[in-house]
This record gives sequence, structure tokens and C-alpha cells, in this order.
Amino acid sequence: MKKSIFTIAVTAFASVSVITSCDSSAKKVETAKANVQEASQNLNQAQQDYTKEYNKFKLETDEKLAANEKGIAELKENAKNMKKEMRTKYEKAVTELEDKNSIMKDKMKNYKEEGSEKWATFKTEFSKEMDDLGKSLKDLTTKK
Repeated sequence: MKKSIFTIAVTAFASVSVITSCDSSAKKVETAKANVQEASQNLNQAQQDYTKEYNKFKLETDEKLAANEKGIAELKENAKNMKKEMRTKYEKAVTELEDKNSIMKDKMKNYKEEGSEKWATFKTEFSKEMDDLGKSLKDLTTKK
């Protein structure tokens, strides 16, 4: 009797396991499909967010670079009214700022997408360099 109860219990357990696993596979496939669709939507949203952020940053940077170019042009104009000894140093400093501005413009223009971590690093470093360039430009303007 103990053997028959044990056999019935094992058979029942096996039957339930088989039925459950068949049903589970179909559910697993549906769940996997849903997960793939959700991941795809998340990827698309992340790409759109990146594109918006990049375009906004590029626009802001282009405006700053254009303002720097305008400031450099004004500094060059101011150099014409200086004594020769001062003008040489001043023009050298202005040329250095002009070169830095040109390098920054090229950096932004040549940036290639390499993932969100590298973008964050690039953005942070680039912003710091832009701030330093703006500060140098302002310092030279106030020292004139």
C-alpha cells in the first residue's frame, strides 16, 4: 500500500510538473518577447535622449565659440592702439587664445559617438576646457 501511494504521488507530481512546464514555456516565450520589446523601446528612448542632449550641447558650444571669436576679434582691434612692446605680448596671447578656440571647435566637430560613459567624460572635459578658455579670454580683456 505504501508503494502504491508513493507511486501515485510520484506520478501525480510528474504529471503536474510536465503540465506546468509546458504552460510555463509558452509564458516564458511571451515574457521574453515582452522583455525584448521593452528593451528595444528603452534603447530607442535612450538614443533619442542622447541625440537631444548632444544637439543642445553642440548648439550651446557653437554659441560660446562664436562669442569667443567675436571677443578675439575685439582684442585684435584693441592691439592696434598699443605701444609696440606691449602689442607683441598682447598679440601673442590673443593668437594663443585664437588657436585654443580653433582646437575646441575642431574637437566638437570631430566628436564621434562612443557610448554614454565616454559622452559624459567628453562633455565634462570639454566644458571645463571651454570655461578655462572663456576665463582666459576674460582675463586678457580686463588686463588690457
